[in-house]
Amino acid sequence: MQLFHESLNDALREVVAACSGPKQVAAKLWPEKTPDAAHRLLLDCLNETRAERLDPDRLRMLLKLGRNAGCHAAMNYLLRDLGYEDCRPLEPQDEQAALMRDYIAATKALQGIASRLETRFAGGVA
Repeated sequence: MQLFHESLNDALREVVAACSGPKQVAAKLWPEKTPDAAHRLLLDCLNETRAERLDPDRLRMLLKLGRNAGCHAAMNYLLRDLGYEDCRPLEPQDEQAALMRDYIAATKALQGIASRLETRFAGGVA
């Protein structure tokens, strides 16, 4: 893995390599195309001298494939280019714990509202 990349496409090429190479990645990005056509299109999209570019949905899909493969080169390139720190992927168990905390806090808030309603308006509408 490179520490720094010259361009987004350079970083994306590292992601593609980490995700089993351009033929496998291209087939996932364009399942409707033949494998060879998808492969050529991906190589064109990652070549700065060509006009072809990944659309936002396919770029997002490629970033997600990279995340699943443990390669954050393209995400970090974007963040650095925009003046942010490198990303720290959220692990599924961390996300689950955060969602559980949010759920518990929301449930307690709803219980508090219900209790206030019962106390204040017991016996009918005021």
